[in-house]
Amino acid sequence: MSDLTLRGGVGSRVDTEIEIKRSRFLCRLVRTETEDAAHAVVDTARAEHWKARHHCSAFVLGPSGAPNQIRRSNDDGEPSGTAGRPMLEALDGRGFVDCAAVVSRYFGGTLLGTGGLVRAYSDAMLTAIDVAQSRGLVVRRERRQLFRLALSHGDAGRIEAELRQRGVLVLGTDYGREAVLRLADDDAERLAAVVAGVTAGGAELESVGHEWVDVEA
Repeated sequence: MSDLTLRGGVGSRVDTEIEIKRSRFLCRLVRTETEDAAHAVVDTARAEHWKARHHCSAFVLGPSGAPNQIRRSNDDGEPSGTAGRPMLEALDGRGFVDCAAVVSRYFGGTLLGTGGLVRAYSDAMLTAIDVAQSRGLVVRRERRQLFRLALSHGDAGRIEAELRQRGVLVLGTDYGREAVLRLADDDAERLAAVVAGVTAGGAELESVGHEWVDVEA
């Protein structure tokens, strides 16, 4: 399964709400890169929804399978294993990384039992993910080789457009004495051939390492 995350970089978010037996479950899913940022997501929700009884959370930071991937969950006063863990399992089951989630619960007066709580927190998490996907707010995270392509300012716009039309991932352009396109690809030979074609052999790729980048899901 591919790693997925929210489109738009760090700080992009989705907010949803479900109601079960008059208890309201408000889920906030935010793209994050660090534990401090993940904890800040919870703190912000706690401050905004200060009347809510619980603010349960889960986050996954780093690519799947990486030895340094960080995975945490917190039940915040709900019975052990009934809130944070189902949220974490929902994130993991859908392949989401570099995201923190918090579900703020306003108690509706009816006890849900342990099984009901597990379903409620899982459903709250899955609802946020489903909404993000239905709105086109989800991208894949892939490790790609990075390249620089230096061009004249007069040619940069046209060549960038032609590269995009041929499926090349353009991360951005840096403007200075020249316009330098930042490209990412998983097939260096194919990319070199495409660049040679659109520049008539007048520009040369420079490999600058590897990086995790966003790719259309």
